[in-house]
Amino acid sequence: MASKPSDTLSDFANALIHSRQHVSPKRLIAPGPTPPQKLEILNAAGAAPDHGKITPWHFYEVSPEGRDRLGALFAADLIERDADAIPNQIEEAKQKAFRGPLLLLATAKLNGDLDNIPTQEKLISAGCAIQNILLMANAMGFGSGLSSGKALYSQKLRELFSLAKQEEPLCFITIGTISAHKPNKERPESSAYSSIF
Repeated sequence: MASKPSDTLSDFANALIHSRQHVSPKRLIAPGPTPPQKLEILNAAGAAPDHGKITPWHFYEVSPEGRDRLGALFAADLIERDADAIPNQIEEAKQKAFRGPLLLLATAKLNGDLDNIPTQEKLISAGCAIQNILLMANAMGFGSGLSSGKALYSQKLRELFSLAKQEEPLCFITIGTISAHKPNKERPESSAYSSIF
């Protein structure tokens, strides 16, 4: 008996969700998404739940010039935090800005003066938008990974990206072709994180 369309869609969603895994930016190489693919990836974020239709998140694509400036920031931030950092460590910090063909900074816009949407809902919306990006990249055959680090929360980074007063950086998203695959990590069973009230 032929499967129902809904069964096929469910099977695809299940495979897409459970095949997605974090890939270190070190293992993400060219080619990256083409301009049309990149647009499709970013458009997927727009399908996230958004109470009040306020789009409480933003994604900044880091351009080649932007990577130079971001790398310099990473290096300067390390030197400021660790006066004993050796040249190799400083260079490694700088090179983090150049990993992966597509690098995005995800932020959440939390200005409560503009609406009455709770901060928690805005953060959930931003998280869903990020997950949609990861899933669309996975559906296209790309790997992706999230990264943070102490520099992410620095005043210098806020100034570099000209973030608004209540716009908070959440993470970097790196997308590209996986250079070396690793086995999927075992996922927890639902019984480990769900219960009946």
